[in-house]
Amino acid sequence: MSDTRNTGDAWVTAADGQRYWGRFGAAGLLVHDPAKGILLQHRVSWSDHGGTWGIPGGAKHEGESAIAGAKRESLEEAGVPTQATVPTYTHVLNRGGWKYTTVIAEVTTPFHPEITDAESHALAWVPVDQVADYPLHPAFGDSWGILRPLLCPRPAIVVDAANVVGAVPDGWWKDRRGANARLRDRLALLASQGSPAGLLGLTQHDVPGIDRAFPLWVLVAEGAGRGNDSVTGVRVVDAPGLGDDTIVEETSLLVHEGRRVTVITSDEELQSRVTSLGATKRGAQKLLRRLPDLPHDP
Repeated sequence: MSDTRNTGDAWVTAADGQRYWGRFGAAGLLVHDPAKGILLQHRVSWSDHGGTWGIPGGAKHEGESAIAGAKRESLEEAGVPTQATVPTYTHVLNRGGWKYTTVIAEVTTPFHPEITDAESHALAWVPVDQVADYPLHPAFGDSWGILRPLLCPRPAIVVDAANVVGAVPDGWWKDRRGANARLRDRLALLASQGSPAGLLGLTQHDVPGIDRAFPLWVLVAEGAGRGNDSVTGVRVVDAPGLGDDTIVEETSLLVHEGRRVTVITSDEELQSRVTSLGATKRGAQKLLRRLPDLPHDP
């Protein structure tokens, strides 16, 4: 029997005077499979706005992250395997004292959804161009126009390791490989937490409610900084020659995959080369201000 003591299953009244489900807020998973479309749930008649179509989701548990809550709810309601998707963005609807987080997720392992509880009449993969033709849950319908542009291949951030490491005079020149390893590990921590969407050039003006991004991270090392392995969340690429040329090559490949690509470097010549390919540039300090510190060894 599951422990229900920390569930958020209750109605709350937000600052706008409306009642919403979830003492600790709520979250839903907007699952996108490029080959099939969006996974929609036909809500049972007794549920809130029953008979409409929306995405699997529900009340978060106390202390539960939005991503964990959205994945748990989608597993409980639609049989979405936890490891079958990866988040790409989160979008937050804030009603004042109550928040709903939409987790936009990309399918990495194809699966067949299944009705696994009593909250669904049906589940269906709906082509993106046909979603608006369905009688949508009002909140989802209002957000669909904002969320749809985020249904693109997972974004990517390419990091110029030499430039970022060299921006901090902490003795990195004594052990360039070790300095790159520390940068890699800090990037891995950031990858697990999600990055501010602004690091990719997305603002509230562009996408109202945009919260965090979960990009692919590519760390390009050169010279004496090479030799580190990739880790979960960060792919390390050792440049055979000039790091700038490898960064341009990686950026070109990612752009041609249809990804929103950001390159982290303060090198103006390199910035010019990557922006000509369609990438966004960000200086080293933009990243350094957002990197979490590594835990200290005991």
